[in-house]
Amino acid sequence: MDLRKYLQQNYNQLTWKEKIRIAFEIINALYFIHLEKAIHRDLHSGNILYSQLNDRWLISDLGFCGPADKSSKSIYGNLPYIAPEVINGKGYTFASDIYSIAILMWEISSGHSPFIDYKHDDYNLAMDIINGIRPEIMSDIPLEYKNLMVQCWDADPLNTISSEKNKKNSSIISKYAR
Repeated sequence: MDLRKYLQQNYNQLTWKEKIRIAFEIINALYFIHLEKAIHRDLHSGNILYSQLNDRWLISDLGFCGPADKSSKSIYGNLPYIAPEVINGKGYTFASDIYSIAILMWEISSGHSPFIDYKHDDYNLAMDIINGIRPEIMSDIPLEYKNLMVQCWDADPLNTISSEKNKKNSSIISKYAR
């Protein structure tokens, strides 16, 4: 089952401990992709799958995944999860994957698909993402989770934290949730 369907069916029963566990496992999986010097380029909740065998959330659909040193200026993926610099034509980087993680963190925290109000209005959504519009943060979100999410969706890729630091911070947050 993918994360989108899982949240639609189970969101109201999820505790913050469970939400943080999901986010941590996704961040951890991306860390290992980045460790291989690869960029996923298409992270969204439809590409996050639950493995009953391993009792883990895993990243799937590696079709656009490729070496970090082979830049691609093509834009593909699910617009609400695409980093502003990619929409602006600067290509995919490790930081653009981290931006997608932030949007996934928001989706986990809210139970909603991001930017659902932009029905088939890709141009305005793209411009708003470039101009720094982000989904509204829920009021009940733990401060540490919120801070990590906001760091990850910074509009300047130079301010976005690395996968390694993201993994470390999410480990701290996941311990807090136990």
